Amino acid sequence: MKRIIVRAALLLVLLIGAGLWFGWTPDCDRAAMRAKYASAASRFISVAPGLSIHVRDEGPRDRPVIVLLHGSNASLQTWDDWTKALTPDYRVIRLDLPGHGLTGAHPQRDYSARAFGDVVGAVLRQLGVSRFSLAGNSMGGWIALHYAIGHPSEVTRLVLIDAAGAPELADKKLPIGFRIAATPGLNQLMAHITPRSLVEKSIRQTVAVQSIVTPAMIDRYWELLRYPGNRAATLDRFMQPRTAVDAATLARIETPVLILWGAEDRLIPLAAGQWYQAHLPGARLIVYPRIGHIPMEENAARSVADLRAWLAATPERSSP
Repeated sequence: MKRIIVRAALLLVLLIGAGLWFGWTPDCDRAAMRAKYASAASRFISVAPGLSIHVRDEGPRDRPVIVLLHGSNASLQTWDDWTKALTPDYRVIRLDLPGHGLTGAHPQRDYSARAFGDVVGAVLRQLGVSRFSLAGNSMGGWIALHYAIGHPSEVTRLVLIDAAGAPELADKKLPIGFRIAATPGLNQLMAHITPRSLVEKSIRQTVAVQSIVTPAMIDRYWELLRYPGNRAATLDRFMQPRTAVDAATLARIETPVLILWGAEDRLIPLAAGQWYQAHLPGARLIVYPRIGHIPMEENAARSVADLRAWLAATPERSSP
């Protein structure tokens, strides 16, 4: 009991000291953030009491559908360049997952792959979409993979981009923001003190092409992290255990799979992409030299061209 009291006192001292040093960073105003980061294409779709998902549904309604899932602490804006390139020929649906962007926290604080998948499925049902190609980056790739496993009749093609979910690797290097979020006690600081400089450093540690890290990009990550509920959701998410996908499950997947990976990814190293290729039947792996964790932003033109070529050459999986 005494040890718990001492730890609590030390945490309180640390919290006060950090607040005095960095300054408190309160939540952003919800209405102001929606005015700044929503667009004419934005919709807010209610999928459960207290959970309204920010969605953009763009492109011709009579064309094949591609659903795009962003990574941890990102938002649907990470797909801006891909969306511009794809919407002439595809219907592109992207969303802010619970705990991210303009969606806000999950009311049950559930950030499991199943809970994320339930949200994706609920959104698509409301949009009248039952069959689609599914792409995800990082955490979004982990969600996309689990969704494809659980809904084989819906996912016609699967694209994994520096996807989470493979067995942990020794050379994995978390950005500083991720390390803090995963550290009990210290992570409580993030709920109240989130300096812009910390967000910038985390982004720069994630990418290899530093030129994409603009002031506007840093502001977006920093402000949307402080959208009401998102910081607490981040802590909840990092505290929830995740298990790697097992090779036997991957071997049963019949959906065509494309794997895109940045060779310089330090967050989820290339070895994870190679592991996926080895265990997903017929999967194609494309590796980008001098690219980090988000190829769809670090080399948008090349990565979307590779995607389009693969989609054109790869028949959709027929309904089982």
